Amino acid sequence: MKFICKIIAAPLLLLLASCGGGGGTTATTGKPFVYVANNSSNNISAYTINSSTGALIAVAGSPFASGTSPDSIAVDTAGKFAYVTNNGSNDVYVYSINQSTGALTAITGSPFAAGSGPSAIEISPSGKFVYVVNATSDSVSAYTINQSTGALAAITGSPFATGLVPNGLSIDPSGKFAYVTNTSSNSISAYTINQTTGALTSVGAAIASGITPRSITVDPLGKFAYVANASSHNISGYTINQTTGALTSMGAPFTGATSPRSVTIDPLGKFAYVAASGANDVVVYAINQTTGALTLSFFGNTTGALPSHSAIDSAGKVLYVTNNNSDNISAYTINQTTGQPTAIAGSPFASGLGPVGITVYGSASSVVTP
Repeated sequence: MKFICKIIAAPLLLLLASCGGGGGTTATTGKPFVYVANNSSNNISAYTINSSTGALIAVAGSPFASGTSPDSIAVDTAGKFAYVTNNGSNDVYVYSINQSTGALTAITGSPFAAGSGPSAIEISPSGKFVYVVNATSDSVSAYTINQSTGALAAITGSPFATGLVPNGLSIDPSGKFAYVTNTSSNSISAYTINQTTGALTSVGAAIASGITPRSITVDPLGKFAYVANASSHNISGYTINQTTGALTSMGAPFTGATSPRSVTIDPLGKFAYVAASGANDVVVYAINQTTGALTLSFFGNTTGALPSHSAIDSAGKVLYVTNNNSDNISAYTINQTTGQPTAIAGSPFASGLGPVGITVYGSASSVVTP
């Protein structure tokens, strides 16, 4: 197996820590671009999307240099800047985005210091704050964003404490709450976000997850949260208290995915797509929009080797999955009624080495789906 990312010296089953998170879908109507963090080649692949088929087309100049072992990538809500965590160099690279071509240019002052082993990254829905989980220093770094330059400034009180070896991060759509998976302590930390300063305040004691929680995802309506538990081979589901942000378990975890690493939800909150690294496929669940319960719909959607993370465009038309061990990206159109993915002609598409984090900026609304 190729070197995927920095391995944390801790007694964890199946843990290759700091392997990303972040990314996902950015709700916007701009020209669509896809960005991928290549952990083993220390760069970022950039693509445009074929407007009819959903196929990926490399942006001129791609890949773009990053720091050491990039893990996760996020684009701000205006599509002006991209933010990348570099696990090996303990920093965050910031790039300006050419909104016509998708090309990346490092901004003045980049990179910005993070904690030790920065992994998942998320931007608040307001576009004012950036949050980064630091896997080897058990913390979350928080920053404000300069709206003109994209530069980061540490928020007072940052970094904020987490559980042991945090790896996943998700912010609810209202921007009021943040959630972190603690991979070594098998738990989830919940925080409220100060809407003025961006500071985090713990909601209370961390709550239990499954074994080796790799990532967490909040649904587009902010009602539910889902955690991919790699070592217990299941998905934990939680309802979110809309006032406090506290999580309440839905009960027994949902099965069907082998060694799940991430959960991505379509923009309408109807379907959940799980990258199952143990079976090299994408597992699809229907979401009960009243209770949040998951029902297995489709499995055996073949990916490349060791699927890691995925992202869906803001129109819910196309799904992209990074394959960490085969250095490529699987691409699918999504049936708008059933949620079933269908492989796009030409898929998988080449990436750099060890792709992990992925994000889609914009809408692929013209893509023809089954």
